[in-house]
Amino acid sequence: MEQFASRLNNLLVDTFKHILKVEEESIKRSVKLDLTISEMHLIESVGKGEGKGRKISELAEDLCITLPSVTVAINKLVKKGYVQKVPSTTDKRVVFVVLTELGEKTQAVHKYFHESMVRSVTEELTEEEKDAMYKGIEKLNTFFKKRLRILEET
Repeated sequence: MEQFASRLNNLLVDTFKHILKVEEESIKRSVKLDLTISEMHLIESVGKGEGKGRKISELAEDLCITLPSVTVAINKLVKKGYVQKVPSTTDKRVVFVVLTELGEKTQAVHKYFHESMVRSVTEELTEEEKDAMYKGIEKLNTFFKKRLRILEET
């Protein structure tokens, strides 16, 4: 592997590891929650429903995980009091997952963490550097989305 590619690979792996660890520790310390980082991301995804709720299938698609995995995780979050299941008023076969008051507070803490992280990372960058960073991460994201589609098709 060429020197730049090797350095970039090490940086990406190290950065990803540290983002997850800092996020997890920040969540634990800020509100003393009994959540895993995966559960926190599931709460974040439920929050995207903006009070209307989201179907299990929408959550699975958003997080790129299986329906059974989401169902099991949601049931745990219901027991912990972060979300509730609400039947559709128009189709009783459809269930929406919505945040409880505890879920809303937890989501607010998580959102603040992300906003603080972005602000801290970008505050000393020029507009040109911000644009370059955004474009680079956008290309990285596109690569991973394509790779994931290929893996799911095989």
